Amino acid sequence: MFERKALIIALASASLLAATQATAHASLVKSDPAANATVAAPKTITLTFDDELTPAFSGFDVTMGGGMKMKFTTTVSKDKKTITGVPTGPLMAGAYKLSWHVAAAEDGHKSTGTLDFTVK
Repeated sequence: MFERKALIIALASASLLAATQATAHASLVKSDPAANATVAAPKTITLTFDDELTPAFSGFDVTMGGGMKMKFTTTVSKDKKTITGVPTGPLMAGAYKLSWHVAAAEDGHKSTGTLDFTVK
């Protein structure tokens, strides 16, 4: 009987730990421009996450077709949930890929992702 209770407690603890770890990764909840959107050349790009980020390990890169990297100046908001990037020059018409990388402030877990958008 004691062994069964110990097993149940161990399984419950493992389930709780797994649930905590699953929510520790910062997830993208909103972007401007939105994924797959066709927009006028944006003056800023914003990515909003569901968890606080570690600014030193969070940012994004934007490449145009053919892999040409566009230069951006990025900052993380005071609430540490939004990354804002300002291009150093105007974005030309064409297809772009945005690749983001973030680290959650709480535990340092890293997340990455991509989204595409088109400038008309």
